[in-house]
Amino acid sequence: MNLYYVYILKCADGLTYTGITDDLNRRFKEHQDGLNSSAFTFRRRPVQLIFQQEFNDVLQAIYFEKKIKKWSAKKKLALANGNFDLIQILAECRNASHYKYNPDQD
Repeated sequence: MNLYYVYILKCADGLTYTGITDDLNRRFKEHQDGLNSSAFTFRRRPVQLIFQQEFNDVLQAIYFEKKIKKWSAKKKLALANGNFDLIQILAECRNASHYKYNPDQD
């Protein structure tokens, strides 16, 4: 059975990169070594693996990767930190632009 991984990297400049692979160790090393000078992560090294999710169905992995690629960096970091309540709050803010979450008001 093949396994697929959706992963998020945090780049040296604070930006995030989301990808999919069937060999997480190899792919992370490729990012870190800067094998492709035109890659998003090339000038943003070193990178840090902050999230990985394993799938045994490539279509599910592709769907998940496409979904989280559209997320804001804050939402991706919340996912990486396991802060699922914050993901929900950020999703609500995006869906209801009139609502501004202020954690100091809790």
